[in-house]
Amino acid sequence: MSTMHPSERELSLAPRAASDEDEALDDSPNGSLGPTGRPKRHIPEPPLLNGHGPAKVLALCNQKGGVGKTTSTINLGAALTEFGRRVLIVDFDPQGALSVGLGIPAHQLERTIYNVIIERSASATDAVIRTGVDNMDLLPSNIDLSAAEVQLVAEVGREHTLVRALRPVIDQYDYILIDCQPSLGLLTVNALAAADGVLIPLECEFFSLRGVALLIDTIEKVRERLNPKLEITGILATMFDPRTLHSREVIARVVERFDDIVFDTVINRTVRFPETTVAGAPITVWAPRSAGAKAYRQLAREVISREVAMAR
Repeated sequence: MSTMHPSERELSLAPRAASDEDEALDDSPNGSLGPTGRPKRHIPEPPLLNGHGPAKVLALCNQKGGVGKTTSTINLGAALTEFGRRVLIVDFDPQGALSVGLGIPAHQLERTIYNVIIERSASATDAVIRTGVDNMDLLPSNIDLSAAEVQLVAEVGREHTLVRALRPVIDQYDYILIDCQPSLGLLTVNALAAADGVLIPLECEFFSLRGVALLIDTIEKVRERLNPKLEITGILATMFDPRTLHSREVIARVVERFDDIVFDTVINRTVRFPETTVAGAPITVWAPRSAGAKAYRQLAREVISREVAMAR
């Protein structure tokens, strides 16, 4: 395992430091209803752990781009570490946005997830990188991964390539979060075949609703044919603007259709998220007192709570 130092970061432009005024929390509207229109539910404090592993594997998946998959992978992972969890985030998108979002120039790395799934001599242990967040590691990606989909076509058991790749590190972490590419191709199927659950980031915009049925159909096919344990962990509403009727209507329709599968946590639009990409740090580190950081901590509590409930 290697460590990338800040001086090695590709991006040198950093946004202005967050001020106290910027970091004021945007609390939800007064009353007993949350942003989803449902009564606010109590989420218990996450239990302490006596040890680490084996990891719960979650794929953050949506074939539509720009819905917050990468942002949610980074910030959920960082928030989970604040509750004592060890987290590995896996960049499974050839664009490498997850790596860039943590300030890591993945195109300069000798080993990435591509090497791990294609080369028999490469191990996930060798490719994992420590991030600037304690207890959160990264399995990086770059454009090389775009060739993997073609190379895997002729492989026997090609849908389970990622499962085999993650096996050496599964016992070292409590959560493995896989950032999927915006498509339903072979790489995404690999992520679903390796996952215990799927977290679906859904932009609060009408066109985002149209692709959810196709995604859920793909999830059900993977469950039937490749991975019987696969479940939908939850749907996360992102880029929500409480000031617009459109956002409120979209989230109302999502809740009406999927009910309790929808997380109570809603991620609002904020300038802080683009800033964190430039800063190469999660929002919980860059702007720890912001509404966005608060939301991802609340999401981490929900994710842990759902896992505990399913384990009973």
